[in-house]
Amino acid sequence: MLTAAKSTENAQRPSIGFHALTLATFFGASAAPTPLYRIYQQNFSLSPLLITVVFAVYAFALLAALLTAGSISDHLGRKPVIFFALVLEIIAMALFVVASGPGWLIAARIVQGIATGIAGASLGAALVDVDRAKGQTVNSIAPLCGMAVGAVGTSALIQYGPFPMHLIYALLLLAFTLLAAAIWLTRETGDRRPGALGSLIPRVAIPPQVKRPLSLVTPINIANWTLAGFYLSLVPSLVASTTGSGAPLTGGAVVTALMASGAIAVYLRRSKSASANLGFGVSAKTLGILTVVAGVHLANVPLLLIGTVFTGAGFGTNFLGSLGTIMPLAKADERAGLLSAFYVQSYLAFSLPAILAGFLAKSAGYALTTDIYATVILLLMGAGLLGLRAGRRKAAA
Repeated sequence: MLTAAKSTENAQRPSIGFHALTLATFFGASAAPTPLYRIYQQNFSLSPLLITVVFAVYAFALLAALLTAGSISDHLGRKPVIFFALVLEIIAMALFVVASGPGWLIAARIVQGIATGIAGASLGAALVDVDRAKGQTVNSIAPLCGMAVGAVGTSALIQYGPFPMHLIYALLLLAFTLLAAAIWLTRETGDRRPGALGSLIPRVAIPPQVKRPLSLVTPINIANWTLAGFYLSLVPSLVASTTGSGAPLTGGAVVTALMASGAIAVYLRRSKSASANLGFGVSAKTLGILTVVAGVHLANVPLLLIGTVFTGAGFGTNFLGSLGTIMPLAKADERAGLLSAFYVQSYLAFSLPAILAGFLAKSAGYALTTDIYATVILLLMGAGLLGLRAGRRKAAA
């Protein structure tokens, strides 16, 4: 029996590794345009507002894909759906390679958002199919690790490699082609069952017992994803504008610091309670944001990096704490609808404020935009933490 269990575990390892790598590659590709936004601005004469629109359409497309096709692999099987997402991602990379203006970039980001939404749901389900405990941990960490590598890898290729606007996408196109071929060598982890068309109808539902906890955690969650959208859309341009450092690797390193520290924090604090994670997350993020603001006004890159590490740790633990606050309260048949509602909230906070940030950056400058965003995020987190504490006192009374 021990031998059989060990054999099963050994068989699972390649499957977990492949799906984790594929998930990380999708999210790495999603962060690849971030260091290039400043180059697009220069080459295509784009305003900060248009750059944030290019960024935001990805989030809208991803959200639409999650809501409509998020559970399609439950009916068609994991492998064919993941393969379809890989094909879409190959098309997106090809669009980036031939992009000659904002229209091409918007089209590429829309296709990429749809592909990443389908892949994220299907790969996430496949990972949980193979190993529930490890799968949930990988689902939390792989996207952040992928975005960290994607941001710094693209920055390095821009700074040291040829064809700065094309090389990263050509390499990713090759990577996704190899993954699309390799997916058929893995075992199917899901089952086929009827109801595929019905599953495309978006289902967003908040169970009655979750409404109050969700409302209490909402300010922290909105602050979390507003910050992530700001970093992934404008931070490389912010770094160049405020510090005078035009090196792509500098701006990419700041974005990478956010994602890498977030991934490490999620792993280290995965066994902590939701309330403990939210308390730690708000404290770390507050310290980090204040340090980042100081780094912006002092034009100090090391301060920006240090502040981003603390901010990223807060980002990761706030995400963990937000999910941990609401998901355990939902019944098994309520989780999908609740998760959809949570994603709607998260991705709207990820995208819409980023467009506003682009408008502010154009009219008021990057430094003032940072000050405004920092103030709003700090106020939201403070209000959320006070609300949660008041809710716990009321529940205990």
